[in-house]
Amino acid sequence: MRAPAFWWEQEPGAASTLLTPVAAVWGLVAARRMVRSGSRADVPVICVGNYVAGGAGKTPTAIACAYLLRQKGWRPAFLSRGYGGSASRGAPLRVDALKHDSRLAGDEALLLAQHAPTVVAADRIKAARVAQAAGCDVIVMDDGLQNPSLSKDFRVAVADAETGIGNGACIPAGPLRAPLEAQLALTDALILIGQGEAGDRLAGRALARGIAVFRAHLRPDDFAASKISLQRVVAFAGIGRPEKFFATLEAAGANVVDAYSFDDHQMLTEANLRSLRETARKANALLVTTEKDIARLRGLTDISGIETLPVTLRFEDERAFVDLMLSKINGG
Repeated sequence: MRAPAFWWEQEPGAASTLLTPVAAVWGLVAARRMVRSGSRADVPVICVGNYVAGGAGKTPTAIACAYLLRQKGWRPAFLSRGYGGSASRGAPLRVDALKHDSRLAGDEALLLAQHAPTVVAADRIKAARVAQAAGCDVIVMDDGLQNPSLSKDFRVAVADAETGIGNGACIPAGPLRAPLEAQLALTDALILIGQGEAGDRLAGRALARGIAVFRAHLRPDDFAASKISLQRVVAFAGIGRPEKFFATLEAAGANVVDAYSFDDHQMLTEANLRSLRETARKANALLVTTEKDIARLRGLTDISGIETLPVTLRFEDERAFVDLMLSKINGG
């Protein structure tokens, strides 16, 4: 599903206003659900979520958290709902990135599994037990900020600074998963990725609530960027905000001659891929996509000749973030 354009307007417009009654019910139910008590795991739990529906950078942030934890001697494991995969409807699955595909595990879980043990399940309590059995001493949840089933020791919200919380309304009138104030009340840290006035406004509201705010950026892999720099590129992406990926390609020096946006998590057909390859061939260009899209396609179709541009989250003040994270999971 692609988010409606009116979600990202600065103020609620006519379409949003018409949906306000439904949004009010959605928001009330979501806010009441969020404050329920959850079960505790035997290890600390870090939750990396976002306030809105759609992409904000949760998965790169979760991967960055796991990396920083390993640097401090911790053994992290990821929990994922496995969106788009059939495993999310069954018993917990320990993901094998070499064996499983996105139809089973979901694309995000396959990315996570390249960095640390990853368990997919809708039941986060059962998933936590499997992760603990795998030998982890800290759990990093990719998403789940609004899910109360598992108690969290450190609750991190990620936001795209360019879009912030859009028009500030709840689904379906806007992108918020629950009323902002209800979500802020359950946030320990806000990470703003990139720059933008919308992010600045959100930072102001978080700081007013005593929430720590951190700035971060998604940096492309140097080697991958060198391969596309000054090259003609046909790009495609099925993520929350494809245009953000296209801008990253251009910032890396690529000449993006054509760009194709698909819905978030959309599985491309063989016809889609043939068309994209033909477009790149006629344009004498490289065909480039995201790591998430390649993870979704790998093992299901031929991905030869498709380049990727991996990105890594970098904090402006990494030490301050690590100090807060360790304080929270150490009972501080």
